[in-house]
Amino acid sequence: MEYTLAMTFLTEYGEKSTLSISGVKATLTKDQVNTLMDTIITNNIFTTNSGALVKKSGAQLTQRQVTKFEVA
Repeated sequence: MEYTLAMTFLTEYGEKSTLSISGVKATLTKDQVNTLMDTIITNNIFTTNSGALVKKSGAQLTQRQVTKFEVA
């Protein structure tokens, strides 16, 4: 299984911006996600076309399973 964390922030101009990280652990907790998002905002790590990330809007962990078939 592959897991992807998608974090959505509000920018200083009121737009939504989503940052996705693939390959995260399945055991990721809500507290860890909150801490990560707070760190990103506090340290102004990323900027977007609509300004700095200033507020948390949401987050989700997506699980993806790929099944490969031998067809030869």
